[in-house]
Amino acid sequence: MATIQPKGEKVRQAVKWISEGRLEDEGRSIALLIQEAAGQFNLSPKDEEFLRSFYEND
Repeated sequence: MATIQPKGEKVRQAVKWISEGRLEDEGRSIALLIQEAAGQFNLSPKDEEFLRSFYEND
């Protein structure tokens, strides 16, 4: 199975941050984590949409 590699350092940092957040609290909403990551890492709407699609199949 191929792994999708996010483009851009901010997106990579956001993926790492979201993954750590999920480990800390498995019940936490992925949508909320993505929204918080978008604000914290100043992501563009396109980057935020990438994160949604990245985690959609998770």
